[in-house]
Amino acid sequence: MKKQAETLKGEVKKMFLSSVNHSISQKLKLIDSIKRLGVSHHFEHEIDEALEQIHSTVSNKSTIIADGDLHFLALLFRLLRQQGYRISSDIFNKFKNNEGKFNEVLATDVQGLCSLYEATHLRAHGEDILDEALDFTYTHLKSLANQLNPSLSAQINHCLRQPFHKRVTRLEARYHITVYEEDPSHEEILLTFAKEEFNILQKMHQKEIGNITKWWKNSNFVTKVPYARERVVEPYLFLLAMSCEPPYTYGRMIVGKLTLVISLLDDTYDSYGTIQELELFTKAIQRWDISLIGPLPQCMRVVFDTIVEMHDEIESVTVKSGKSSFVMPLVKQAICSLIKAYMVEAKWCHESYIPTYDEYKANGILTSASPLMIISFLGLGEFETKKIFDWIFNDPSIIKATSIIGRLVDDIASHKFEQQRVHVASAVECCIKQYNISQQEAYNLIQKDVEDCWKVINEECLKPNDIPKFVHDCVINFARICEFLYEDQEDKYTNGELLKDCISSLLIDPICIKQN
Repeated sequence: MKKQAETLKGEVKKMFLSSVNHSISQKLKLIDSIKRLGVSHHFEHEIDEALEQIHSTVSNKSTIIADGDLHFLALLFRLLRQQGYRISSDIFNKFKNNEGKFNEVLATDVQGLCSLYEATHLRAHGEDILDEALDFTYTHLKSLANQLNPSLSAQINHCLRQPFHKRVTRLEARYHITVYEEDPSHEEILLTFAKEEFNILQKMHQKEIGNITKWWKNSNFVTKVPYARERVVEPYLFLLAMSCEPPYTYGRMIVGKLTLVISLLDDTYDSYGTIQELELFTKAIQRWDISLIGPLPQCMRVVFDTIVEMHDEIESVTVKSGKSSFVMPLVKQAICSLIKAYMVEAKWCHESYIPTYDEYKANGILTSASPLMIISFLGLGEFETKKIFDWIFNDPSIIKATSIIGRLVDDIASHKFEQQRVHVASAVECCIKQYNISQQEAYNLIQKDVEDCWKVINEECLKPNDIPKFVHDCVINFARICEFLYEDQEDKYTNGELLKDCISSLLIDPICIKQN
């Protein structure tokens, strides 16, 4: 299988070489297909080169923008923005009428509307034209979805449910392979390579989840920590989303286990420990002092020991890779910060205190567990450097925004269930109290905050710095998996039944490949 994939990979590279004389439109179509099919990591150099050339050509030839149709310009805009090029959103002004509104003649251009809708999700603060384009495209596509044939309607609804920029790459690859195969103009070599690659990675991911499952069972948490929720696959999805590629196999396995430990911690603070026990547990973690946990229940001592074991396992790997000196201080700090934030929530709950929305969000950055997972995951990768961890140490806005998204979408999806028992106030209750508004108004305000965080993420990716694109992608992918797990105000993470199809397609069922 791998030998066949390597041969096909070489053939796809030849497609890039042969596309030198193709139109910009054809090059963009090829790049978009490669990205959607989930194989762009094999062609990063070729994609970088092609988009750099396209950006240079477009910057020097104004006629390209002037003559371009809606689909072409929207695809150009999205792909260049995703690559970090600050192409101006003013290119869409040509599609407005004399009244400053988008021309209604565009309302029947399904491909153009879908492409523009996708492009609007790369918007930054102050780009009013993209906010207007989002409203315009959403309204018309929603209407068209009820009028067109089932196949086209399904594609429109897929686009509206979650744009490509916010989708989990691995899930989109599985979906798009099917769609691409039905496209009469598809490239057979590229399609077959995408299928082979998907199946190869799936086998690797199966071994990883098997490793995590074995560790969980051998640790006997079901008996030792009886209040623990038994869910092994769901946490692994976070790591699979952050990167599905081979260089992160250790990261997925080790941080997959760490994520299960985070879940144990969450349950300990959320539904088991008394306030006095939690204060002692927190002090023991902050001081990294095992001698303090003696008076605690056995199950809490097990959780403490497991945290220390996970820390030591991460340290062992980073010592071998020469990264321990700059990775481990941040890992330890992130563990302590998470514990401290859980303690803050436990006190709020114990005192029946509803914090302000801003106070809640500041603590929520930590309780999302995003900083700890991102730091640990990147620390176990092959290519990360001290410069990247110095950047993380300075609390970059992109990690804050990602963390807030994770916290808020979780709260919208789970708050009704959580409030049926004694539980800390969620972002929804904090909003309702602070602004004296209805539940629906609170949802709307929180959703606007989520969209503002996406704008921050987009802005950060356009800033010139030395942080590699794959690091930004890894961080953003945390927000993407959260958007998926909690979309439509459903908590798939807690209600595993909602994830059955997703888990089957990603981890169980290979893609059928026709043998020539």
